[in-house]
Amino acid sequence: MDEPTREHGPQPLDGLLERWNLTNHDLVTASSEQLNHKQVQKARKGRHLSLHLMQKVMRAFNAAAVARLDPADKSAFVAYPHRQLFDYAKGHEPAAADPNEPLIPNLPD
Repeated sequence: MDEPTREHGPQPLDGLLERWNLTNHDLVTASSEQLNHKQVQKARKGRHLSLHLMQKVMRAFNAAAVARLDPADKSAFVAYPHRQLFDYAKGHEPAAADPNEPLIPNLPD
C-alpha cells in the first residue's frame, strides 16, 4: 500500500518570496492569523500543509506583497490563489503566468 508523500520539495511560494524580496518574517508580521515562522518555513520547503494552513500562508503572502508596493500600484495587484503558491494544491497550473509580473520591477528597495 503506497503512503502519500508528505514532502513535496521547494514550492512556487519560495520563488515568489525571493522575487518579491520578502522573508519569512515579513509573512509572519503581515499575518493577522497567528502564523508563525515554523509554518512559513514548512510551506517554503514543501512539507505537506492542510488547506487551512495553505490559505493562511496565502493571505499573509498577499498582504506582505501589497505592503511592498507603491500606493499607485496597489490597485493593480492581483491576489495570488493558494494553488499558485503550492504545486501539490488541487488545481495547480505549473504554466500559469504571474499576473503581477509588471509590478515586480517597480518594487521599492
